[in-house]
This record gives sequence, C-alpha cells and structure tokens, in this order.
Amino acid sequence: MNTLRSLIFTAWLYLSMPIIAIGLSPVLLAPHRYVQGVCKLWAKIVLFGLRWIAGVKVEVRGLEHAPSGAALIASKHQGMLDIVALLAVLPDACFVMKKELMPLPFFGWFAWKSKMIAVDRAGHAKALKDMTRQARDRLSEGRQIVIFPEGTRNDPGVPGDYKPGVAAIYRDLEGPCWPVATNSGVHWPAHGFRRYPGTVVFEFLEPIPAQLKRGAMMALLESRIETASLALLEPKAQLAHSEPA
Repeated sequence: MNTLRSLIFTAWLYLSMPIIAIGLSPVLLAPHRYVQGVCKLWAKIVLFGLRWIAGVKVEVRGLEHAPSGAALIASKHQGMLDIVALLAVLPDACFVMKKELMPLPFFGWFAWKSKMIAVDRAGHAKALKDMTRQARDRLSEGRQIVIFPEGTRNDPGVPGDYKPGVAAIYRDLEGPCWPVATNSGVHWPAHGFRRYPGTVVFEFLEPIPAQLKRGAMMALLESRIETASLALLEPKAQLAHSEPA
C-alpha cells in the first residue's frame, strides 16, 4: 500500500509542475510578487498531496523565532521537501541555488523572475562576491534569504560539511541568522520515490546574533542545527525505510 501511495504522490508531484508552469506561464510577464504567488501556490499543492496521498504531514515549530521581514535563514538540507515547505511557509522566500538550474524551461524562468540567487559553484571568490551582492539586494526588498549551508543533501542523522557561503552573507549583511532544523529525510528521502507516513518537522531555532566572528558563528550554527535535527529523529525513525509496503 505504501508503494502505491508513493507512486500516486510522485505522479501528483511531477504532473503539478508542468500544469502550473505552463497553465500560469503568462504571470511571468507580471511583477515579482505575482510570480512568487504562483510558486507558493505550487508548494501548497505539493504539501496537500503529500498529506492526503502519502500520509506525510508537515509541522512547523518555533514560529516565535521565525522572521517575517528581511532575514538570512540557514536550514538543514535532507531533500526536496526542504525547498517546498519553506517556500510555502515563508512570506517571500529567496533561495540560494545552483546557476546550472537557471536555463531549465519553466523552472529556470520562474526562478529568474522570482529573483532567486543563482550561484556559479565553480566561480569561487567571484561567485561568493556575486552571491553577497545579490543577497544584499534581496534583503533590501524585505525578503527571506534561504541557504542550505551544507551545500548538498544529507541523510537523517548524518552531519553535513558546512560551507563558508553562509558566513560570507552573514558578515556582509551584519545581521542575525535564523537556523532551521528538520527531519524531512526520514519521510521524504533524497533518493527514490518512496515516501514514509508520519510527521515532518521544520523547527525555527533561536537566531544567531549579528557580528560574531566567522569561526564562532559557523560553530554555533552547525551545533544548533545538528543538535536540533538529531533531536527530531524518533528512536526507530531509521527503521521506517525497511518497513514492508
């Protein structure tokens, strides 16, 4: 049964993309806020299907810590759901993403029009400088910049290799950084089509104050995200992947 539900949800997910993108493509001619509205609509459609087809509920905790205006958010990254959920929850999310994704039809067009921050990973110092410039512009518009400091997806319980990009933005913007913990990979793994019923939690943690030294900031960020993400793992969560369909 779980396999069937997962297959139906996968169809729901991948059919929703072209239907929304093609059906509402005229909005690409409109201002950013309308394009962002379409992206949020798609995210909510995905979460609806995830809940009622795959049996995976998304719960957001720590809303007392969640920013409503311009902010730098650093989130644990375990899969695609991290993007979908934060896109739906935040007022005006702006993701730091790979530049290679921008030429993709529809996806890249919507990402460009909604002013996501595209980064050339091979650009090193130049890419870092360009990223901070774009981040500064997006913050001036009152948006929430979301960066995955690990740079890639990791399995639940696996600590990431935190990259310095988040520290560069943090230093340049001279403001706090909001960490986010999650257990999303338990119920929506990074690989494969199987989804596992249960509750995914996204938890906004106490913000890291501004103007810490780079080393202290990175250590505190990693400690808070990893500790809180581990705490969200149920004792038998890892066994969920071995349950029969």
